[in-house]
Amino acid sequence: MPIIEIVFTSPNLNHRAQQLSEKLQLPLREGDSVNYDYLLELSESGLSLVPSADKGYGPISCDFVGGSHSHRRRFGGGNGQAIAKAIGVSGKFSPRVLDLTAGLGGDGFVLASLGCSVTMVERNPIVHSLLADGLARAVTNAEDDSELREIMHRCRLVEANSVDYLQQAEKGGAVEGRDLASIDVVYLDPMFPERKKSAKVKKQMQAFHAIVGTDSDADGLLALALNVATYRVVVKRPAGAIYLAEKKPSYSLEGKSTRYDIYTLKKLPG
Repeated sequence: MPIIEIVFTSPNLNHRAQQLSEKLQLPLREGDSVNYDYLLELSESGLSLVPSADKGYGPISCDFVGGSHSHRRRFGGGNGQAIAKAIGVSGKFSPRVLDLTAGLGGDGFVLASLGCSVTMVERNPIVHSLLADGLARAVTNAEDDSELREIMHRCRLVEANSVDYLQQAEKGGAVEGRDLASIDVVYLDPMFPERKKSAKVKKQMQAFHAIVGTDSDADGLLALALNVATYRVVVKRPAGAIYLAEKKPSYSLEGKSTRYDIYTLKKLPG
């Protein structure tokens, strides 16, 4: 397990940093330290995961307001994007999506920007904290952005183990007041062994593999997801990877580096 410490950059963030330290059971750094792998840094601009200098890449944070998320929201191709086609988004249908492996919420946010109601489930407490911080900052910024405000209203974050979450849904039909019978599509993007790709992908994947590891229970998630989804289950895989749980999908959408495996259960509305 990597050495992770919490730091804050302003005295008025002391209390929040202490709360985060207690929640994550990570030490709150006092004074200088060089014996760490990552710092979880709380600043006025948000929460960031900062690697030690020897890692060779910079901070990782969750930002839905600017940068790549803002650009994709405006110029990403709308319903013509591969993920939209895989999920089944159309002018006549905006699915209610359960994203069981939310990570930093990139795909979930894209789907919400396309009109889907998205429940994001993330079990790793550090990743969940980064995602929760990004969503909270987006909600604050959305006060002056009506389009972003509508998108954020369609996003919901749950901290839970996805297997437990689905098993509860199977037994009781609802989790945290949410009727799981209303889930149209279940989306899975499990962690897979690190591959040498672009620097941007490598940066995030290196950190996630160190902190999260791989989703060794992903095969079992597929069977549970098929029992919960109304219309389909969609699994995102690297191009050339074996099928999840070695189960052949109904069909796949192939991209240069990514593949979407679609397991259909019922014809989509419209």
